Amino acid sequence: MRNLSDFLTERLRHGLIVLRWLAILAPMAAVVGSACALFLWALDAATALRFQYPWLLFLLPVAGFGIGLVYLWKGGPAEGGNNLIVDQIHQPGGGVPLRMAPLILASTVLTHLFGGSAGREGTAVQMGGSLASAFGRAWKLTDDEVPVVLMAGIAAGFGAVFGTPIAGAVFAMEVLAIGRVQYLALVPCLGAAVLADRVCQAWGIRHTVYPVAAIAQLADPLLLGKVIVAGVAFGLTALAFSEANHRLSGWVKARIAYAPLRPLIGGAAVIALVYLFGTREYLGLGVWSPNPGDITLPGLFGPDTHPWSWILKMLFTVVTLSCGFKGGEVTPLFFIGAALGNVLSAVLGAPVGLLAAVGFVAVFAGAANTPLACTLMGIELFGAGHGVYIAAGCFVAYLCSGHSGIYLSQRIGQPKMAGLAALQEASLREARQKTAERRLAR
Repeated sequence: MRNLSDFLTERLRHGLIVLRWLAILAPMAAVVGSACALFLWALDAATALRFQYPWLLFLLPVAGFGIGLVYLWKGGPAEGGNNLIVDQIHQPGGGVPLRMAPLILASTVLTHLFGGSAGREGTAVQMGGSLASAFGRAWKLTDDEVPVVLMAGIAAGFGAVFGTPIAGAVFAMEVLAIGRVQYLALVPCLGAAVLADRVCQAWGIRHTVYPVAAIAQLADPLLLGKVIVAGVAFGLTALAFSEANHRLSGWVKARIAYAPLRPLIGGAAVIALVYLFGTREYLGLGVWSPNPGDITLPGLFGPDTHPWSWILKMLFTVVTLSCGFKGGEVTPLFFIGAALGNVLSAVLGAPVGLLAAVGFVAVFAGAANTPLACTLMGIELFGAGHGVYIAAGCFVAYLCSGHSGIYLSQRIGQPKMAGLAALQEASLREARQKTAERRLAR
């Protein structure tokens, strides 16, 4: 009888814990999903205005100066962005300020309104982390509980902004450390991502559909070999993007002490790139355009080959983000990967839609060091029939991108290669410093 009483007491305690987490996570996910819906609506409206009034591009330096000034005056810890959230999950301390959500939303919309080449994942993740941290403070969560709610916030933001809740849940657990998945928040992340995505869609948000033709033979060894070769190129491209972004950002910060001047000069540089290459196709997200002849992300899945579009998108994005504009890297990485896949399909003799789809997620997998999340994202976006090829591309890209990435606070849980045990548990920022010190010592 005593054993039965203990059993029932324990089940009751577990039930109360579940109800408590439901009370925290359900409203948090609903708020994050609504914030993402507002953000995506505002992003579309800003993009439409930019196309309607092309002269807005010439105000990009002014907008950049304003964004820099606001972050200088009011940003504080929020300037840390995604890296601050990752740091707070690893070592809970000061928390993520609530002002991060409105700051990143407004600054990202302004970046896109005036023509900066940026993404939206960073905004969604920062809104999710900021709002989740606010809920954590309201519920007075302990240091052991804070990482769970922050991871759930990341999952909610990522899942809602891309319409990929499973990938969002795994991304939140995988992005913290290379080679290690944090299963601590498995159910909270999935629940928050699914609910946020449903709420976002309930507000009328619809996500882009990408045309990928079905593959007749799913286990074709020759085609799989071609995808693996492409995966190497996708990984090296991810490495090049991450390194270019960090190096240019460091160079700009070293030479321009006053922070608001960086995006002002960056805005002028973007305008110069527009006139140098004679195109505006690489401004903004690149997901849609009212001009039928423009290169867009869905168009890269078609038969037309665009040899240099992946390099140009990388250039426009690196200049935009390194100089202090806000948004994120992921949608530009989708564009870069799909554009490179578009080119490689002609070189390798592979279906263009398939390689564009693999590149779409594989370059992101290499840059974010999240091969599992990106594989699931590819399956959610393009269908399970392409799963083997998507997984092969993402896994190979992850291995070939080295110990680099777009999130410098990401830890190295398990080095990608043997003989690098000294890097284990170091952040990517620390790993870069150690590598630089070794080079100087030679």
